[in-house]
Amino acid sequence: MSESDKKETWYADGLRFSCTQCGNCCTGAPGYVFVSAEEIDRIAAFLEQPTLTDRQLRRVGRRWSLTERRNGDCTFLKNIDGKRICGIYSVRPLQCRTWPFWDALLETPDTWNAAARGCPGMNKGQSHTFVQIEVRRTARRTEDLPS
Repeated sequence: MSESDKKETWYADGLRFSCTQCGNCCTGAPGYVFVSAEEIDRIAAFLEQPTLTDRQLRRVGRRWSLTERRNGDCTFLKNIDGKRICGIYSVRPLQCRTWPFWDALLETPDTWNAAARGCPGMNKGQSHTFVQIEVRRTARRTEDLPS
């Protein structure tokens, strides 16, 4: 992206986000959390299982996705002492690690702010530069983001 493209991007001055582990992004309408073979192995090792079970993982075409409960919660979303937290946070998939820096949420300030109404960590906490946002945003395409 050129310097002039950056100036035209609404988030050129950066955005604030710090995950509060509220679990709001881990529930909702049905969808997919796609995972690579490496991520499947990493999650299984973290859970001390040989692999993920069919209650944790499903085939979607030629890809794999984490499963969800009937209420829309990710299968790994846990309720501990009344707080919803990710049971695999330290090894969560790339798709989860790049939230909320997804193309759909970065389209306009309105799409960002609509998502922020359901995410207490957006527009608060750590400041992310334009470059950091772009690295996260494009990482989902390349699957090349460190934990």
